[in-house]
Amino acid sequence: MPKKIIKRFMPKPETLREHKHLRMFGRLLHNPNLWALNRKSAPGAFAVGLFVAWIPMPFQMVVAAAFAILFNVNIPVSVALVWITNPLTMPVMFYGAYLLGAKILGHAPQDFAFEASWQWIEASLATIGPAFLLGCLVLGVIFSAVGYLLINNLWKYSIMFKWQKRKNK
Repeated sequence: MPKKIIKRFMPKPETLREHKHLRMFGRLLHNPNLWALNRKSAPGAFAVGLFVAWIPMPFQMVVAAAFAILFNVNIPVSVALVWITNPLTMPVMFYGAYLLGAKILGHAPQDFAFEASWQWIEASLATIGPAFLLGCLVLGVIFSAVGYLLINNLWKYSIMFKWQKRKNK
């Protein structure tokens, strides 16, 4: 069951091979293991994608593809999962990461107003940056671990269910 659901939403290998930012990986993208969807590659791909989704940087898809190649897991799933952070979800997710990081560091959360400028980013790195980055790292690790365990167990129980169903026939 998880395989059918995941395959329905997965981009085609040709689409990703031809993506302008992913072409830099060249022949590495021709490894068939990077496109296989099985019990070993899917949980790892979820872990990679969910971890990279919490990295506050542009071009997360390229980073997810690089990590998928490094860990030999499914590229389409890894790349697709970084879209969890999109313009609608990013403010809430990253503000939550900042609050968590401030709590871990023992700092009181500061009030700030976001500005889309390089000067604001530079100034904020010294004030809210450490708490924000720590929160992103912690949530990235937590979400990737939970995603890995959830998909691994769903896959395992799906296989057990199919075997039981086959056995009952």
